[in-house]
Amino acid sequence: MPTPPTGRTAVYTGSFDPITLGHLDVIGRASQIFDTIIVGVGINPDKQPMFSLEERVGLVEAAVAHLPNVRVELFSGLSVAFVRQRQAHVLLRGVRSLTDIEAEFTMTLANRKLDPSVETVFLMADSQYSHISSSLLKQITPLADDKALLQFVPAPVVRALREKLASG
Repeated sequence: MPTPPTGRTAVYTGSFDPITLGHLDVIGRASQIFDTIIVGVGINPDKQPMFSLEERVGLVEAAVAHLPNVRVELFSGLSVAFVRQRQAHVLLRGVRSLTDIEAEFTMTLANRKLDPSVETVFLMADSQYSHISSSLLKQITPLADDKALLQFVPAPVVRALREKLASG
């Protein structure tokens, strides 16, 4: 049996394109459970990103600045490998719906095969955020005012969304 790590670090990976209040809810609640949260901002090859990696890292950093035990890092490759590189043993995942649970179940089984020392911990999104997705944001941003968008994303993201729309 491997020796358990000292300190409790969880790694939360995703594309965060952009970070939403649902992501922030999961990160904030996890920051109360774990000593350290590492938010890994990565590439999802199945998605066409709105923001560059560097922009996404900056937006996540701005959104979590009030959480002293959370840090943000860029990563590429497999999430489970990133967890191992950070000498952590917990992969944190947020789930919103039964569809998410099905996809996460499959990924968890694959991750366990790739590295049995990494445990996946799920946090359910708060019900007020369970409908928020990047796809939804991309649909409503051109039509919604800033006050409406603040119900879905942190203030720095509203500004970034507006700048993206203005630039093209």
